[in-house]
Amino acid sequence: METFFNTLRKSPIKRGPDRWVGGVCGGIAARFGWDAGWVRVGTLLSFLLPVAGVGLYVVLWLVLPKYDGTIALERLIAGK
Repeated sequence: METFFNTLRKSPIKRGPDRWVGGVCGGIAARFGWDAGWVRVGTLLSFLLPVAGVGLYVVLWLVLPKYDGTIALERLIAGK
């Protein structure tokens, strides 16, 4: 399991400091040089889709590391 989390930490996309909820949109925007507002609009529009929307956002929030390297899923498994 440790290898999985170390691989996630090496991801070029991190949950961003420009955050409203979980930092997923801010992290994607920072990685690609996009405006975070437009990424948020796209995310909100994707919430209208039956499969992708909220579920995908929650999965990304759980597995994308923050800039300090912490991963929400790892903390949940460890009970922190």
